[in-house]
Amino acid sequence: MFAVIPKTPLVSRTVHINKAALTETLKSFLNDKTNRRCYHEVVGDVLTPSQVMGIDHLRDPRLNKGLAFTLEERQALGIHGLQPARYKSQEEQLELCKISIENYQEPLNKYLYLSELHDRNEKLFFRLLSENIERLLPIVYTPTVGLACQRFGLIYRRPHGLFITINDKGHVADVLRNWPEPDVHAIVVTDGERILGLGDLGACGMGIPIGKLSLYTALARVKPHHCLPICLDVGTDNQALLEDPTYIGLRQRRARGAEYDEFLDEFMAAVVQRYGQDTLIQFEDFGNANAFRLLEKYRNKYCTFNDDIQGTAAVALAGLLASNRKTGKKLSDHKFMFFGAGGAALGIADLCVKAMEREGLSESEARNRIWMIDIDGLVTKDRTQLLGHQGFYAKDHAPEKDFLKLINEIKPSILIGASATGGAFTPEVLRSMASFNERPIVFALSNPTAKAECTAQQAYDHTEGRVIFCSGSPFPDVNYNGKVYHPGQGNNAYIFPGVALGVIVAGIHHIIEDYFIIAAQTVADNVREEDLEKGSLYPPLGFINECSLQISTLIIADAYKNGKATVYPKPADIRKFVESKLYSHYYEESLPKTWKWPDPPEIKTKSLTPKTKTTTS
Repeated sequence: MFAVIPKTPLVSRTVHINKAALTETLKSFLNDKTNRRCYHEVVGDVLTPSQVMGIDHLRDPRLNKGLAFTLEERQALGIHGLQPARYKSQEEQLELCKISIENYQEPLNKYLYLSELHDRNEKLFFRLLSENIERLLPIVYTPTVGLACQRFGLIYRRPHGLFITINDKGHVADVLRNWPEPDVHAIVVTDGERILGLGDLGACGMGIPIGKLSLYTALARVKPHHCLPICLDVGTDNQALLEDPTYIGLRQRRARGAEYDEFLDEFMAAVVQRYGQDTLIQFEDFGNANAFRLLEKYRNKYCTFNDDIQGTAAVALAGLLASNRKTGKKLSDHKFMFFGAGGAALGIADLCVKAMEREGLSESEARNRIWMIDIDGLVTKDRTQLLGHQGFYAKDHAPEKDFLKLINEIKPSILIGASATGGAFTPEVLRSMASFNERPIVFALSNPTAKAECTAQQAYDHTEGRVIFCSGSPFPDVNYNGKVYHPGQGNNAYIFPGVALGVIVAGIHHIIEDYFIIAAQTVADNVREEDLEKGSLYPPLGFINECSLQISTLIIADAYKNGKATVYPKPADIRKFVESKLYSHYYEESLPKTWKWPDPPEIKTKSLTPKTKTTTS
């Protein structure tokens, strides 16, 4: 392929390059699979033992077992001598990982340690995460993932997903083909415009899809090679990032309007072209102006959902359903006040309406029980512009911006914060809620923690300890009047991994709202009395794996019942069927299996004699 250049004296000369010939040579080189190496040494589920030998077993995170390779494996694979003599089981490695991560004091350093572990030993990473979810979920997800996104330009090391830019418009399918995995079933995509409560982080928002898909595997055991994080880099309106020398994205203002919509249309079509109609596309942290609009545009054309709208709604509804056991009321008995009227608040309101309809209210009756406040005050019908579904909850009421005045006038029994306005639930607001409710329900759902509308301690202190509290970010235990409460976190991780698992396993093409009600009810049903007594409206985080299995099983059962599943025949035992599709984070034998053949029967064979050559005269 390469010409041999004879040795010549070092002199100045002009070299003429035949660009056409060079291009053909490069194409030939790239098409010759023996001359290039994939991102991973293996793809998919199947490893052909003869394909990977030697040090590649240590370099590939899917194959690497660290010091858990046995002596026989080390010798047979050609890695003997590349490691110290000690053998360590996966259990021993897990204990060392726990010690190592606790040696770091700063959450971001713990995040970096886990990221590095993921890069070198995939099975160990996912086992560590899934078996220690209560300790590690705040590291790989909220609140630490927000800090990781803010510093993504500094901590970026190697590709964990695809960056597709607006400049690639017209070639999105070509970029997708560069991902080495041919069998992607789930994509989490963001354009980085509204990362948590941190605002426009542009390409640095990639930390969110990476973190979400890690939880797909850790909490629902979706196979990691079935998952693809994607950041759609359409620019950023964050001036500080545009001027930041460490920023890794396009240094240009956000594309909007027709150009943006055409780019999104091309992306959705390219995903289906590359991976199929049943590829799950989860939208994450899109701006309010686009989130609802894109969900409505694509939900009946593609297999898609928006976790900020629908996942948040389901986990909030789960908490509200569990709270019924404390108040003795139905959902339809309550009056709701939302502080914040963006995508998350509207998603919760819409799902609560559907739940109240199931209890017997009409749609209009259910919507009338929901009031909303945003930056401009109470959402009223005389506004000239209403975002998304805000019009469904607009009231015939005079404009009013005084939050406390509205609380005292409307007297809600449920107060839900989804505003990213830290401290919005003041002591006066909380005391008012307690003055006309025996058990006031207060959900401070904004995250990260600094954006929460109030802390758990404040909620208990200013309601005489009678509050039923839930937050979007984790809070420490609360001590009130000598009793210790463990406030539960309304974490979307209770919902989206299980929904995704069910959709993927059954080959569902469109995700309906009923699936999120199923998920919410399942989570609520798993809340024990002892959890409620401790002040939590959710099961322990360590129980999410079981919740995910139950959610997926019930969604698949519903999909078969209503003709939404495309995987046939229908399994006799859906739970066992789901379990057969799960990822295993335990080490497996690295050597090919060997087996014996039976001894052949005794058969006497004829002697082998050469034939005599005959001649003719």
